[in-house]
Amino acid sequence: MLLKILGAIVVIWVAFAVLGVVFKVLGTLLIVGAVITVGAIGYAAVKGASQRKQIR
Repeated sequence: MLLKILGAIVVIWVAFAVLGVVFKVLGTLLIVGAVITVGAIGYAAVKGASQRKQIR
């Protein structure tokens, strides 16, 4: 009986550890994606500003 309880505790602990790693990786990917998106928008704004022609 004690082994079943210890086994259940270990399984729950491993599940929480895996969930923690998954959320940490997703958070990191979210930050990297945001930085890349802002960088791409900034680059397009700077590059596009010099190539725009004025309407006369």
